[in-house]
Amino acid sequence: MDETARPLVTRLPFPPVTRSHILHCSYHSWHPEYRSITPKARLIPLTAPFLAYLRSDGIIVPPDEDDPNIDFSSTDTDSGIFSSTSTPTASDSDSDTEPDNDPSTQWPDLHQKIKSTIAELGGNVVPKLNWSAPKDATFMNATNSMECQSANDVYCLLKSSDFVTHDLEQVFDDCAPISPQPNDEDTIPYHLILRKTIPALVPSLEFRCFVRSRSLLCMCQRDLNYYTFLPDLVPTLRPLIQKFFDDKLKPTFEDENFVFDVYIPPPHQRVWLIDINPWAPRTDPLIFSWLEILEMPGPPAASGSSPESHGIMNGDSHRDVTKGEENDEDDGQDIFTPEFRLVNRDDPEAYAFNTPRYSAHKMPKDVVDASGGGEAGLREFMGRWREIMREQERDDGADGSR
Repeated sequence: MDETARPLVTRLPFPPVTRSHILHCSYHSWHPEYRSITPKARLIPLTAPFLAYLRSDGIIVPPDEDDPNIDFSSTDTDSGIFSSTSTPTASDSDSDTEPDNDPSTQWPDLHQKIKSTIAELGGNVVPKLNWSAPKDATFMNATNSMECQSANDVYCLLKSSDFVTHDLEQVFDDCAPISPQPNDEDTIPYHLILRKTIPALVPSLEFRCFVRSRSLLCMCQRDLNYYTFLPDLVPTLRPLIQKFFDDKLKPTFEDENFVFDVYIPPPHQRVWLIDINPWAPRTDPLIFSWLEILEMPGPPAASGSSPESHGIMNGDSHRDVTKGEENDEDDGQDIFTPEFRLVNRDDPEAYAFNTPRYSAHKMPKDVVDASGGGEAGLREFMGRWREIMREQERDDGADGSR
């Protein structure tokens, strides 16, 4: 056996993830400090009745006459997928379910605040909770995106998202245990964040950056497709992100390890902070692996060891643009340059558009296919589904009587 062989890694060598770190990465916590460098957004504190609504089963939205996406002439039911204004059919009236009520009667002030905030931000917003955006639920939106034009659009996305459910129910999972254990609902100030839609946003110019020991360690593109123009932009983008981190985040953010997302639109002169994420396995490392990041050599002062002492993966399958001209101009002195990794033409990620992201969080394929026919297609599918369920119940009853 080769004595130099690397031992099998069974657990990622993360430092303990604390509840305070998770809370520091909450949008409501860091936004006041960095408001001037983030896209326009409004934060709305959430009430206990609204949080109970988000946690409840079914997708019932208020009867909002101002919502152009709701058809009030419909007389079919939808098992909670559409508005509460739908009228039950005769067969459904025989069920044990109670008639749906307007859920916003439990939080009328908040409902009006959400509607007025959408109008204030130009009538088109992108919602999220403290940590997560409902990216996995865009299939529920008529635009197949996170852009919302009404309060009901927001509610539908939030209630359909597993990511949002994680914020509500499991945000402190995997954190270091503390004693006594607090009541999570009492310690988290939940907020709805409504961000003004960025016109003509270019996904290829969004980047995820990893900070370890208050040093910018590496960065990569967020949109996992291959773009021919990105390598030529790296000499411009990397120093911009480095200066942005050194000036804005390094001296002010409360933790020494974290992950942040930025957007650098043309003409690539200004960096916008999009989000701050926990230094934890739950944050997607995208083109990197977490093991690679955790073992990656950083600046000598921060890492305390040479690159040769780390079992770092070299990432040969990706476009690695770690070396820059800065190193050539320093008379041989070794200056640390954060790795800027892009998707290469031959990488599997370059064809990510063939496999929709977050597909594990979506509805069954039959529902997705039915959505292609719009509301009529979904209603037809739900009608067929109810017939199948009734037939199954009759068969189960017949089997039980034998």
